[in-house]
Amino acid sequence: MLVISEEEIKKAVTMEDVMKAVEVALVEYSEGRTVTPVRTAISTSQTEGTALFMPSLVEYGGGLGVKFVSVFPKNKDKTIYGVMVLSDVETGQPLALMESSSLTVLRTGAASGLATKYLAKEDALVLGVIGTGSQARGLIEAILHVRPSVREIRLYNRTKSKASVLAEELKARYQEKCPEIVIADEADEAVRAADIIVTATTSERPVFSAESVALGVHINGVGSFKPSMQEIPTEIITSAAKVVVEAKEAALEECGDLINPIEAGLFQADDLYGELGEIINGMRTGRESNEEITVFKSVGLAAMDVVVAKAIYDKALELGIGQKVKL
Repeated sequence: MLVISEEEIKKAVTMEDVMKAVEVALVEYSEGRTVTPVRTAISTSQTEGTALFMPSLVEYGGGLGVKFVSVFPKNKDKTIYGVMVLSDVETGQPLALMESSSLTVLRTGAASGLATKYLAKEDALVLGVIGTGSQARGLIEAILHVRPSVREIRLYNRTKSKASVLAEELKARYQEKCPEIVIADEADEAVRAADIIVTATTSERPVFSAESVALGVHINGVGSFKPSMQEIPTEIITSAAKVVVEAKEAALEECGDLINPIEAGLFQADDLYGELGEIINGMRTGRESNEEITVFKSVGLAAMDVVVAKAIYDKALELGIGQKVKL
């Protein structure tokens, strides 16, 4: 078995590699060629943490495995921990054990990058980001990859210093190619007149007002993954031209951004436009006008994890990185 660390994952794959793997996983899922149960979530009441167990089989992508990831918002230094176990599709033999919080950041960013590719305006200039934790890094990287037209990034976090830390990281990483970075004092300031919006929080109520959103915006809602969480205003969900998800079954069971409007009688399951895999494979169209408001609501999908993990494993073997262990 190969043990692959966070640093080795970063050496093994690029965002382009991860996006290609996620694309395969989403299409395979939407075409019914995966076995991907809705994940099991176990909450810890005292610390408000959630442990997630996510198995999947994607034979075409060579992925069979299970990811364990814990999300503990009260942790001071790191809110997400986890491991991924990857097995051989043909024999079931465990192939790799890898750190999965960085895998999660990469595949979550890649999924929203793909959604942005198909649903955002081609000439998007302004990106507004609410929530500047670890997930924001992968999201921004993927969005800039598919929309190099972005010239301004607005960051908002309730703890302003965290937004400042991310701002400095972005400037150091992209240097002269870095878009202008603005740290917003209010969430609405970050999204007003933005062409693309990202929400990556654990909020239980909407993090921006519907009135602050301009026509033609594309929204990637990433943070909420439980029925009690809602980042996107109900008015946006009900008025959007297209609400797209990774997996209808999981989104309708887990996502407060959809469950709350449905329970209020303002939205129906049939109002979902479709799955992202259906847009990628051409079954459904992406953006059709510059006036459409589009929403991609991501809750995560284990099919993405196992295909990305297989890509990381193959590349690690090629590069000779990772630690071989015998159990």
